[in-house]
Amino acid sequence: MRDEHSTLPAAERPEILVITGMSGAGRTRAAAALEDLNWYVVDNLPPRLLITLATMMRAGDGVSRLAAVVDVRSGEFFNEMVSVIDQIRQTGMEYRIIFLEASDAELVRRFETVRRPHPLQGDGRVLDGIAAERALLQALKNRADVVIDTTELSVHDLARRIRELIDDGAEARLHLTVMSFGFKYGLPLDADHVVDVRFLANPYWVTELRHLTGHDEQVKSYVLSLPGATDFVDRYVEAIEPILGRYSDELKPYVTIAVGCTGGKHRSVAISEEIAARLRRGGHPVRTIHRDLGRE
Repeated sequence: MRDEHSTLPAAERPEILVITGMSGAGRTRAAAALEDLNWYVVDNLPPRLLITLATMMRAGDGVSRLAAVVDVRSGEFFNEMVSVIDQIRQTGMEYRIIFLEASDAELVRRFETVRRPHPLQGDGRVLDGIAAERALLQALKNRADVVIDTTELSVHDLARRIRELIDDGAEARLHLTVMSFGFKYGLPLDADHVVDVRFLANPYWVTELRHLTGHDEQVKSYVLSLPGATDFVDRYVEAIEPILGRYSDELKPYVTIAVGCTGGKHRSVAISEEIAARLRRGGHPVRTIHRDLGRE
């Protein structure tokens, strides 16, 4: 039977990623990292359903990258895993297997930390469950494309490793927001950086500017012509640009810079737009939000 996906260009074919490995080795964290990269993640899936789910995928239907976490929690169903993998290969669909493991000592420590039994230990010790699981998973480990030893990895290190393995860079880029706001309405709760531009003269007290906003050219020109305005923007952008890339490195791809004045209508809007424009010229994708504009 011809697989319809085999006729698609390689870049458009659905991707299937199987996450498996030792209990306690980090499958949950790996799944979360994949969700952050917009993969469709299914946890604790009985292996035989993987074929059904994979054949439901169609390029362009919104689900083109499937990550399935399969492990011994599925009980007797797990024994079918190797044959299921063989069947998927026969269809011609692309898939990869990432196997997570850790040392016995580290796995014991993790189980003791969460105070939960190993799924295979029964009435025995945690080590008994670990030994039984290693034997059960050996055939699948032999077929793995990548084996990751998480013994010395923190949860953040593991997430970075997953990103390195599968990310094409599109989703990992920094999502930067520059938001204007009025201090009299309170600080934005989601601000990572807060900039106070109340050191600039307030256009509100200029009769012909009072009814306008920082979007209007008259207000923008007035604000940027004030002593220290452009110097402040220059120095602020110069200071923050070198650190922006570090946010993505630390698994924090969403950053908000909040620029505040008294009412969030004149100065903060003009300065926000200017900061955003400078950052865009530096190659950063930036969106602007004016939280309190029109609120007065």
